[in-house]
Amino acid sequence: MQRAQKGFTLIEIMVSVAIVGILMAVAIPAYSDYVIRGRLSEAFTGLGGAQPAAEQFWSNNRTYVGFNGASNFPPNTANFTYALSAATASSYTLTATGIGKMTGFVYTIDQNGTHTTTGSPAGWGISGSCWVDHKGGACSN
Repeated sequence: MQRAQKGFTLIEIMVSVAIVGILMAVAIPAYSDYVIRGRLSEAFTGLGGAQPAAEQFWSNNRTYVGFNGASNFPPNTANFTYALSAATASSYTLTATGIGKMTGFVYTIDQNGTHTTTGSPAGWGISGSCWVDHKGGACSN
């Protein structure tokens, strides 16, 4: 009478561990990119929310001089700080600069509504005409 085999063989366990390792090698970097992309929306929302205030100021005064961008930005967060460059009579630039885990990302919007990515970590790319929100320099706007 033969005894029935109980449990797993060493080969079966090693194959299972190898498969899990391969899946993790693909899943973790993809997940990390999605988390970063989620944090980027914070900068886009902050800049997009402050721009109408600048345009309203210009509409009322016919100049950007004296516009206080700080009062129209969301508060600085763990991911981004916001700033207004020296506003002139006819131009301004609003900037969101990444801090903490988002260090390296720098996004701007100007009086013409031009979105630019002036800084990003390696592999993300920069653009003079859009906000890069995907690795490789791709933009969705």
